[in-house]
Amino acid sequence: MGGKHEDKRGIVSFINDFDMSPVKRFYTIYHPDTTVIRAWQGHQIEQKWFVVLEGSFEIALVNPDNWIAPSPRLPVQLFKLSAAVSQVLHIPGGYASGFKAIAPHSRMIVYSNLSLQESADDDFRFDQQLWHTWQ
Repeated sequence: MGGKHEDKRGIVSFINDFDMSPVKRFYTIYHPDTTVIRAWQGHQIEQKWFVVLEGSFEIALVNPDNWIAPSPRLPVQLFKLSAAVSQVLHIPGGYASGFKAIAPHSRMIVYSNLSLQESADDDFRFDQQLWHTWQ
């Protein structure tokens, strides 16, 4: 968990205890509205860290029991992240994730411990309605 400092010059948001030593790359994701759903993408090895920069997102995680034909009845862990709270959501290897903006014009930064090629070799995609009914 991080914090914010505000003075006449503006606001500084920080997450000083986020150890970025495993990070090899990062990218941002922007959702202009709340209709876009990105689900489900999983990785057996790759780890990711999500930080919301603007707006807010609902993020869902599932631990697949089988990477080729997973059970449709797996438990879903839900998280709501907001730019109003400086925090990092760590997604370890072995999980599939999905997310959608719950506020218009939401943006987040995603950090990964694998290169783009390593990630592509560890990429599993599932139907977006498999485990969660996105509202």
